Amino acid sequence: AAVLGAVIGAAMHTILPPPYRARATVNVDFNLEQAWPQETDREQFYYLERESRKLERVAWSDAVMQAVADADGAVTVRELREDKLQLSQPAEAGWHFYADDNDANRAESLASAWALAFAQAAQANVSAQAGLNSFIKIEVTQSANLPKQRSVSLSSYLLAGTVSAWFVGAFVFLFFDFGAKKKDEK
Repeated sequence: AAVLGAVIGAAMHTILPPPYRARATVNVDFNLEQAWPQETDREQFYYLERESRKLERVAWSDAVMQAVADADGAVTVRELREDKLQLSQPAEAGWHFYADDNDANRAESLASAWALAFAQAAQANVSAQAGLNSFIKIEVTQSANLPKQRSVSLSSYLLAGTVSAWFVGAFVFLFFDFGAKKKDEK
């Protein structure tokens, strides 16, 4: 059952492959030592959380989403928000901007456009002192030649196929009595 399930999982990955996922990275440095020189941990954590939430709002803002849609030309803001884009690691250090698409190059261009639009909008907000702390530094660290891979790995398909086959096999053996005819014949 395990081998059969793994073969079925591999076949499903080949026949109906998951979309490609590209990842762009933006480094967000809050410069906590300069922005909050007091040594109160609780207030520093509140500051970091508050500024992270503000930056998340910038990342998902209409202006940034429209800039990504305009850069692609074939996608709407609604599609971007619903199933194309994902944001990871909203804290200090590397923020990862993921884009999913069936075409690997398009996934790369979407992720790159989103990272660049976010960095530009966030830096403009910081420079204009329009809500974000002036000590925040935003730098796009990876926006070209992005890593592209399937959003769900082959091993996940193999595992799902194996577990499913085990479950079906156990179900068959639990609810169907294969030895009943032999007992009746004696």
